[in-house]
Amino acid sequence: CNSNSNSVNNNKKAFCNFCIPLLLSFLAYEEVEEGAEEVVEVEVAPEAAPEPEPEPEPEPEQEPEPVPEPEPEPEKQPEPEPEPEPEPEVHEEEEKPKFKPSAPKIPDGEKVDFDDIQKKRQNKDLVELQALIDAHFEHRKKEEEELIALKDRIEKRRSERAEQQRIRAEKDKERQARREEERLRKEEADAKKRADEDAKKKSALSSMGSQYSSYLQKADSKRGGKKQTEREKKKKILADRRKPLNIDHLNEDKLREKAKELWDWLYKLEAEKFEHIEKLKRQKYEGRCTTLSAVPWTSYSK
Repeated sequence: CNSNSNSVNNNKKAFCNFCIPLLLSFLAYEEVEEGAEEVVEVEVAPEAAPEPEPEPEPEPEQEPEPVPEPEPEPEKQPEPEPEPEPEPEVHEEEEKPKFKPSAPKIPDGEKVDFDDIQKKRQNKDLVELQALIDAHFEHRKKEEEELIALKDRIEKRRSERAEQQRIRAEKDKERQARREEERLRKEEADAKKRADEDAKKKSALSSMGSQYSSYLQKADSKRGGKKQTEREKKKKILADRRKPLNIDHLNEDKLREKAKELWDWLYKLEAEKFEHIEKLKRQKYEGRCTTLSAVPWTSYSK
């Protein structure tokens, strides 16, 4: 319990030692602003009072600076009764160095020129802006150079491609010309070969004699005569059926009679066509029936 009470007392003393100098410094700062320099010296003086305590007795007489108020304290030290008190004082002296507040100092020298600071800041901003502008224009210049180089490459590639296409077209033209020459050469060779074969055939026929040639002429005449007679027969039948109209000199009544005649003739042709179709169908039917009736007899005979 004694140890706890001592620690609490020590903490209170430390807190007082910490707060009192702060209050003193705050009061001193207010008095300095008002111009009372002497009062500040009196208030700040207690900070130097604990320093001469561990020193011997004659030292307080040599110090002219401290105020006469703290002088009675060193006189009480030689008394026998307050001998147990120096221990907490030593403890206080050990704790005091942790907090050494000092009086605020007013800056000496010329006054601060805020306009100059503002100008310097503006100049700095202008320099940074100019640097950014220069960097932007430099980057833009590089991009323009790259764009020009790219256009040059594209134009070069285009010219190379056009040259390649021209060379390819020339090669294709030469190839087609060679093919045409080869085709003509082959045709000439084939024609020459056929002419040689025809000449050989004619020479062979002439060497075989006149009898064979006369026989061939007769066969050709018979074949040609047969074709010609059939063709003539066909022409004759068509000429009989296709009679000219000759209706330019006819009047209205004659034209009506002519139209009726043509209608009757068309009706007759359609009737003949129908009869021929029916006759053909009947013949096909009869042929099928005969084939079907002949099947069982053939199978039975086998």
